Amino acid sequence: MTESEFLQLSDDIFDRIEQAIDEHGLDADTLRQGNVLEIEFDSGDKVIVNRHAVNQEMWIAAKSGGYHFSRRGEAWIASRDGAEFYATLAEAIRAGSGEAFDFAG
Repeated sequence: MTESEFLQLSDDIFDRIEQAIDEHGLDADTLRQGNVLEIEFDSGDKVIVNRHAVNQEMWIAAKSGGYHFSRRGEAWIASRDGAEFYATLAEAIRAGSGEAFDFAG
């Protein structure tokens, strides 16, 4: 994939994350700056989603740890344990917000 394709795909991912948070009505603020999307919860906990264009990876940083995901077919899969990006992110958002959350639908 070209760098511009990766950037468009990761922009779409950021949009999907922000939309899902809004649709769930979570008590969270999102801030997108360049390659980083920061999600901050009322508790003060944060989840950081970062796109790393050089390696064409998506990264998640949360209390549970740091994760690097690369594209495999249509999914983003963690290099460490084979976890899927949206499942890992949903778990981090649930932990940070204390609320039910998923990316279904």
